[in-house]
Amino acid sequence: MFNLTGKTALVTGSTQGIGKAIAAALAGQGARVIVHGAGDLNKCKQAAADIPGASCAIANLAEADSAARLHGQTGDVDILVLNASVQFRRPWNEITDEEFDAQIQVNLKASLDLIRAYEPYMSKQGWGRILVIGSVQQHRPHPRMLMYAATKEAQMSIVKNLAKQLASRGITVNCLSPGVIATPRNEEALQNGAYVEQLLNGIPARRIGTAEDCAGAALLLCSEEGRYITGIELLADGGMHL
Repeated sequence: MFNLTGKTALVTGSTQGIGKAIAAALAGQGARVIVHGAGDLNKCKQAAADIPGASCAIANLAEADSAARLHGQTGDVDILVLNASVQFRRPWNEITDEEFDAQIQVNLKASLDLIRAYEPYMSKQGWGRILVIGSVQQHRPHPRMLMYAATKEAQMSIVKNLAKQLASRGITVNCLSPGVIATPRNEEALQNGAYVEQLLNGIPARRIGTAEDCAGAALLLCSEEGRYITGIELLADGGMHL
């Protein structure tokens, strides 16, 4: 099962954390994986070196032409995993225009631009997988991450809309929404014992997730075995959304 031999996968934001775990899982099933980083070429190369057969590509998704530049480096792919995102922890009434624009560009507009760049090949060959990495904040928005949660909810709307339009072409479009995951992005916050205990009280599984907890779900949604699954949100959150 889950044999991806002959498939090429691009995972954005995959130099660490959830993106890297998903990239490794896809490569483990035979896919040729492209690791993507925003700008640090050495970091991207180091991540790719940990994944058999992986190559790397650099493009800052905060820049308007990033999707075209990334497609120019990678060529067409069979599997597109939209994992890269930015978030700012800030009270809602202190969000700056720059922070607002950055989250709209990276989390939302770049997602659409990348789908537009990579979908034509998928449609032509009659097979494709598009996986958006969402967030449990689509269900339980954090009060200090209003715009991040809003962009993730907007991404889910894109997923449902495009899933219906692209299904007849052999392309599935789905969303995988992690809960609280121990990644470098959350490292500082998770060093606060009182905060961790507060989080655990809202997670029925009573533990913080790992990046690998997301990788198996991503593998299903990116595989041939997931061919009849489209337009869904699959939560990997230990029940936090309940």
